[in-house]
Amino acid sequence: MPKARKAVLPLAVLCASYMAGANAATDAERIAALEAQLNQQRAAMEQQQRMMEAMNAELQRLKAGEAAPAARDQEVFGAPPAPAVAGTPSPAATTTPKASANVYGFVMTDAIYDFKRVDPDWQDTLRVTTIPTESGAYGNDGDFVFSVRQSRLGVQGNYGEDITYKLEGELFGVGSDQGQTTLRVRHAWATYKNFGMGQTWSNFMDIDIFPNTIDYWGPTGMVFYRNKQARYTFPMGEDEFSVTLEDPSTALSVGRFRDTDNCDLPTAPPDCESTDSTAADVFQSYNDLPDLAARYRNNGDFGHYQVAGIVRKLGYERLDTGSKDYEVGWGVNTSAGLRTWGSDVLKVQLVYGEGIGNYMNDGGLDIAPDSADILRAGAETVPILGISTYYDHYWNDQWSTSFGWSLIDLDTTDGQEQTEFKRGQIAQINLLHYPMDHVMLGTEFIWGEREDISGNIGSDYRIQFSLKVDFDTGNLLRMN
Repeated sequence: MPKARKAVLPLAVLCASYMAGANAATDAERIAALEAQLNQQRAAMEQQQRMMEAMNAELQRLKAGEAAPAARDQEVFGAPPAPAVAGTPSPAATTTPKASANVYGFVMTDAIYDFKRVDPDWQDTLRVTTIPTESGAYGNDGDFVFSVRQSRLGVQGNYGEDITYKLEGELFGVGSDQGQTTLRVRHAWATYKNFGMGQTWSNFMDIDIFPNTIDYWGPTGMVFYRNKQARYTFPMGEDEFSVTLEDPSTALSVGRFRDTDNCDLPTAPPDCESTDSTAADVFQSYNDLPDLAARYRNNGDFGHYQVAGIVRKLGYERLDTGSKDYEVGWGVNTSAGLRTWGSDVLKVQLVYGEGIGNYMNDGGLDIAPDSADILRAGAETVPILGISTYYDHYWNDQWSTSFGWSLIDLDTTDGQEQTEFKRGQIAQINLLHYPMDHVMLGTEFIWGEREDISGNIGSDYRIQFSLKVDFDTGNLLRMN
């Protein structure tokens, strides 16, 4: 039957029934009957309107590529839902979000010839703070090294659109494992919607300005720190604004008082008895508040720019007396990755602050003694300036070159030791070849320089050849 005739039929029936009983009923009865039939028709029309709205919503979902739950299908098309069976979960309860797991990483081998010598624990990379300022400190010039410590392995994935995770490690040991080829965690990061917790890049840094170089450590004046944190990100279309609470860690120096007997310090208790302990033994960091960092990033066809700020409470304490105090640290980091032509990118960063040393890639210090007079010495934050400027040029799909320079400069205090680090520079240039997918071969020349507070300078330069083969398994796990 045509739709127009279907729509007219209820109205015709209504009119016929009304006319048939017009002479047999009183006016009151006819009014009551008419009102009842009108209410029935109104209810039927409202039900049809709801069905039309539901069908339209379902149509929009199907156009967007979304699958409709079974229960909703039944409501839209008028079929009654199946009766619930005791002990059987509803379709919504058994729906599993799409999940994925991807194993990735690379094997990388470096062959390095160092024309001079650095601290043997750091011979696999040119970290400027490990360059000696006294000739022969680590032996005769000239050192050849093979290393696999840059090799990396990770797994990442998601559960639906709201949950992501990443766990990644590498073989470059640091801290108590420095100099060792040992597995250590780079990232252990999970997010739920816009909230994340774990260890990943600090909110104060910009990983996208790290140049396409093959030396492990990279630009000395760059903010570079993987930190444990809690982060909330506010989406802003293509841009973003994020706020973090990050794990605090005061990098302190007792300077020229390192070997001073702790009883000779002005804060020593009156009944202090001379022991073998020194200022270096009794002073340590004391952190009872997390660092607060905020970051705004703007993305566009030009590339991106980013502004980040941080505020820190830099605490310290004496183990023998329990006395404690703190200084306030702060910093501003501005950076940008600017597309020029083709795939080329200019990567620049300028950072300045006081007491932000442990967020820097190398040479960082947060607080130090403010006076050379032991009777007046307190603590103050150390101002730091960091500059990094590199250019990544792609000759074609198989060849690239990166070159640039980076500087870190500390405004040191009067109470620091003359042999402590003050300024560092590094410069690099390379030629990298990509003969096929997943393979990179390259050669890089690296120069670095260290300057102490005393003015003593040490420099080093080296050549590195590397082979890198990466892998990506795709989605090993996928559940619908």
